[in-house]
Amino acid sequence: QVQLVESGGGLVQPGGSLRLSCAASGIRFINTMAWYRQAPGKQRELVASITSGGSTNYPDSVKGRFTISGDIAKNTVYLQMNSLKPEDTAVYYCNVRTPFKTSWGQGTQVTVSS
Repeated sequence: QVQLVESGGGLVQPGGSLRLSCAASGIRFINTMAWYRQAPGKQRELVASITSGGSTNYPDSVKGRFTISGDIAKNTVYLQMNSLKPEDTAVYYCNVRTPFKTSWGQGTQVTVSS
């Protein structure tokens, strides 16, 4: 059974930093691991992704502030978030893709507020 365990969310002041972690179990042949986020009333959007070859991708909204890293061979991915803004407030979801299926974590809340 596939299980994705996320951790590291919380409350942080604007300009602060957080590091999210995601550990996947019960899954093989991972192509891509990624983080998505969903704010209230908005669609879920990609935040960062990393392939088994090490290629990364970020939208312009987080480029230069967020960094995805990890070891796909060990089914682990991290998201370092710096210079956080109130608009980064959302539930952050870990996403794992194989040639056969896509799996999601349960989400972790990130709130950026003074």
